[in-house]
Amino acid sequence: MSRALEDKRTATRLRVLVEIADRQPAVSQGEIAEAVGVTSQAVSEYIRELVADGYVEKEGRSRYRTTKEGVDWLFREVKSIRQFTDHVTEDVLQSVQEDAALATDRIEAGDTVSLSLREGLLHATPGEEGPATGTATTTAEVGQDVSVTGFEGVIDMSPGTVTVCQVPRARNGGSRAVDVEALCTALDAADLVVAVGVEAVAALRRLDREPAVSLAGGAVAAEAATKGQNAVVVASVDEAGRVADTLRDRNVTYELAPIGTNDE
Repeated sequence: MSRALEDKRTATRLRVLVEIADRQPAVSQGEIAEAVGVTSQAVSEYIRELVADGYVEKEGRSRYRTTKEGVDWLFREVKSIRQFTDHVTEDVLQSVQEDAALATDRIEAGDTVSLSLREGLLHATPGEEGPATGTATTTAEVGQDVSVTGFEGVIDMSPGTVTVCQVPRARNGGSRAVDVEALCTALDAADLVVAVGVEAVAALRRLDREPAVSLAGGAVAAEAATKGQNAVVVASVDEAGRVADTLRDRNVTYELAPIGTNDE
């Protein structure tokens, strides 16, 4: 995910650079301050940082121009933001224009319901409380599926985490060389556990745990994280790199956690 979506300072830095690119070469710090909503002094500080980082070059008094590095950074950040907004509009919002949800209480057709995302599934609760609401078009009892339409607002959802636990190769001990305590600690915080590779499956079975899936682990974990779940991918050394590539391609941040008792 774009750092601009996670860090306010990075977001302001991005906006300042966009304003410079739009106004170059004659740049008024006062106009940028008004457009961005910060002080002229703050804009001056941001510009100094951008120049120091090589994203902007100074051509004279109040004359600046974005560099190739600055443009490249803008493209990367904007691409990441676009992917996030596409996910929100196409997966989170568009997919629920008419969709099914699990009823948390009895719901009558025509009831207004509040919507939430739990364990990767849409839930509907009678009432108008909450940032997102809709209208039930069917009747449902607790735990049943109910059809909902007329969505308003945005579903409150924080992205989940992905931890990739790396298991040694079989020739280096495989599941027998796993730090069981470290693996247990990782699994304790997981909403979803997937395995990739024979060594990974064997390591989980040492703990009497069966993975939810043992194929396409990276894609499954990425999807889970975008729906607010914390996923653990237990992967052999040979597979961990491919899992990481999938997560990076989908702009999902992850933590790599070697759990072998010997070094690879």
